[in-house]
Amino acid sequence: MKSLSLHQLYKACVLKDLPFKTTKQLEPLAEIVGQNRAQEAVRFALAMPHGGYNVYAVGRNGLGKRTMMLRYLEHHVDTDQQSHDWCYVANFEEPRIPKLLQLPAGKGTQLKQDMEKLMSRLVKVIPQTFDSDSFLERSEQLKNEYGKKQEDELEKVAAQARRKKVSLTVTTPGGYRLVAMNGDEPHTAESFQALTEEQRDKFEDAINKLEKKLRQALRKLADWEQEYADKQQALNQETLESISGHQIDELIEKYKDLPDVVAYFEAVRVDLVENLEIFLDDNEEQAAIAYASLDKKMPRRYLVNVLVHQKTNEVPVVVEDNPTYHNLFGYVENVTYKGTVFTDFSLIRPGSLHRANGGYLLMDAIKVLEQSFVWDGLKRALRSKSIQINSLERELTLSGTISIEPESVPLDVKIVLFGDRETWMLLQEYDSEFAELFRVTADFENEMYRTDDSQLLYAKFIASLVSEKKLLHCSNKAVARVIEHSARMAEHQDRLSLHAADIANLLRESDFWARQAGAKLIQDLHVERALESAKYRSSRIRDQFYDSIRDGTTLVTTSGKCVGQVNALSVLSTGGFEFGLSNRVTATCYYGDGAVMDIERDVKLGGNLHSKGVMILSSWLASHFAVNDPMHLSASLTFEQNYGEVDGDSASLAELCALISSLSGIPVRQDLAITGSVNQFGEVQPIGGVNEKVEGFFTTCQLKGGLSGTQGVIVPTTNVQNLMLDSEVVKAVRGGQFAVYAVARVEEAITLLLGKPAGKADDKGRYPKQSVFGIIQQRLEKMREHERQEHARDYHKDPSIH
Repeated sequence: MKSLSLHQLYKACVLKDLPFKTTKQLEPLAEIVGQNRAQEAVRFALAMPHGGYNVYAVGRNGLGKRTMMLRYLEHHVDTDQQSHDWCYVANFEEPRIPKLLQLPAGKGTQLKQDMEKLMSRLVKVIPQTFDSDSFLERSEQLKNEYGKKQEDELEKVAAQARRKKVSLTVTTPGGYRLVAMNGDEPHTAESFQALTEEQRDKFEDAINKLEKKLRQALRKLADWEQEYADKQQALNQETLESISGHQIDELIEKYKDLPDVVAYFEAVRVDLVENLEIFLDDNEEQAAIAYASLDKKMPRRYLVNVLVHQKTNEVPVVVEDNPTYHNLFGYVENVTYKGTVFTDFSLIRPGSLHRANGGYLLMDAIKVLEQSFVWDGLKRALRSKSIQINSLERELTLSGTISIEPESVPLDVKIVLFGDRETWMLLQEYDSEFAELFRVTADFENEMYRTDDSQLLYAKFIASLVSEKKLLHCSNKAVARVIEHSARMAEHQDRLSLHAADIANLLRESDFWARQAGAKLIQDLHVERALESAKYRSSRIRDQFYDSIRDGTTLVTTSGKCVGQVNALSVLSTGGFEFGLSNRVTATCYYGDGAVMDIERDVKLGGNLHSKGVMILSSWLASHFAVNDPMHLSASLTFEQNYGEVDGDSASLAELCALISSLSGIPVRQDLAITGSVNQFGEVQPIGGVNEKVEGFFTTCQLKGGLSGTQGVIVPTTNVQNLMLDSEVVKAVRGGQFAVYAVARVEEAITLLLGKPAGKADDKGRYPKQSVFGIIQQRLEKMREHERQEHARDYHKDPSIH
């Protein structure tokens, strides 16, 4: 059989397919390369005006999901969409429920500044005006006027009392005494008792009448008191209006298109009159509390708390890296002052949902699910289309401290969750609301097809990474080497890996080696150096295995022949670094019932897939050699020097060849290694890690005395497309020191390994005598004949034996 040609072992990137000298000549891509399906899903979701069309982006880490989403939003967001500022202001009627104001983008801060300007003026002007001579004079005049009326009314009653020889004394407001007089002195109990009954009755009658009149007078006084308060209030209002009225009117005119803001200014106008003392009392506590909350020295009730402020009318795109409950839904801060904890509307703080309102919020699915109460809160907000600021304490406990309950913010947001497929499937399975709220799945590809056009596209993708990460530009040879490495990562000659993070890391490291060498461009040798450096850093465990081969601890033979012994190949993974190893598979056979004993399975070191592979090759053997008669040879199979679990069926072809060698007695070439799985019809099936396996045996041959020129590896024909071998292996093949063979059927592998044709059965099921299968057939027939003769001899001795 012919070995594979050089171009089958490695598909190089031809420079004429890359029509540029350096990446400087290429236009960087605005999109992420090769993710058309995911991009279409995102485009559809973002264009859908209805609720529930949120996106779950599926794919493993490093595919550039977030980068693609941010780039897409940057270029495709509908800028006609109106974004808003959101403010909380005091609700003067119901302080526990602060009012929410919605303003066009940029107006929130303007409103806050306008209120601060108004208040800073009023804080200065109100005390001055209400302390001015003209106001005090009018206020005093009003007070005196009502004081005189009250005095006159009481004097009237007092004069009547005097005429009746009764004294009227008014003490506190509402407190009075009417006392009968004895000349200039009040009657004592004794002197009053000494009076005649008629005189006493006369006094009592007079006092009763006076009491009625006094009560009428006091009612008048109370009415006048109220009238005075109203007039004083009216005076205050008039004075206040003269100071602030025109300014509030100006603000109302300025914000006339916003009815809620106009209503707020009207409420402020009324509230100023009712809370004038805030401005007139020199209240240190107010100032201290204002400083405690880092606000300017102004009355807290007139602050404007700008919750969300959009500088321009751009649609907000928010990435939340730490989606805790408070970070997402906002919270209400507390201020401690002199041991008292208090809060108000000015201490409401926004969350990411507030900032992303009217736009897009991007989060990592696992981080959202890890945080307590966040997932339920998020679903509740999306269903109700509103953001309610609840304290987490209230969610967690039955009782809670009295706090404020801000009006909920109307929510209009598209959420994009990034996550892996497992999380997505779990959510689909266990959360009935998930599919309703996240109706669009953006499924990210791991690979793209490798064609001339896609290679150029990939080169532009490399150019965009170079410009984005501020790296040195790459020569076309360096780009070709990165493309070849990408095909190696994808484990396919006609595919390119879309794992952007790995490609970005390779470019960064290549840039480092280029700068170390003082180069102006990243060349292919710098890319090669970066790949070698990364391999060296990760290969300590691999080198320990290779040391054991070199010093003979691990028994491997790479020359000569041996019966029932085959070099199989396996792949080990050590945290992202994979390498191939040579494993000796041995088979022995003995007289028995035709069963194949799998030692790995019997000692519980064989995984399910490995056991399945052994069962399949047992059925292949039976279908070839035990169709009409029983097989009197049993066999046992094992991986030598294996002290860990073995899984996968990629060694089943090697195991079958070892069995065939053992059954036929024909020795196996030890300078060849083999990998591949086999089905019941003898067809060789593809396996994974083919590059690492070939390179692993190549290195083993080098370690065991060097390359002899006859050594090589047998791989399934269906794996040829996956070959992107190391340059050292390709070089050895070019020099005729090593070979790679491809087989499609078991018979081809047996012919290569045993050096004899496997043999093809004729119409009667007979194999040629000199073929491998013919030798096995003859051996089994001899055993069956011997069995029959033994049985006949026993029967003659004792006819009762059947």
